[in-house]
Amino acid sequence: MQMFSPTRKPDPPPPPARDPENGATPAYAPPPPRPVARTGGILSNGVSINGSLKFESEFELDCELEGTVDSTGRLNVGKNAQIHGEVRVGSVTVHGTVNGNITATERCELRAGCTLRGDIEAPRLVVDDDATFIGSAKITSKPKQRVAAG
Repeated sequence: MQMFSPTRKPDPPPPPARDPENGATPAYAPPPPRPVARTGGILSNGVSINGSLKFESEFELDCELEGTVDSTGRLNVGKNAQIHGEVRVGSVTVHGTVNGNITATERCELRAGCTLRGDIEAPRLVVDDDATFIGSAKITSKPKQRVAAG
């Protein structure tokens, strides 16, 4: 008996749901919800990088990185992450360890249990209790949005 047959027919669609009150089939049934697609990438625990990391929208880093991180997007530094170098991003949330300066154009969050040894420059700064921060913070004005002439 073959497990994978080239002539296998697809399963028929399930019958439409019936209204429990009158037993009628509704004229329109909404489609099932679609899974949310992640737009970013992940570097998980156990990975070690020596060099630069660049990304566009979102990225989760939970590994060791020696070098720079450059993006206009959002960076999540996981609990296992160890970054040795400069971080220049749109926004960042730190749960792990960063040894280097952070520059964020939107927001910087230091969560409980994280360690930052370096300076921060950002328009918004959130520091949880039990976050270790050794450095200085400069709160900047948010860059102005350019409006396209039209």
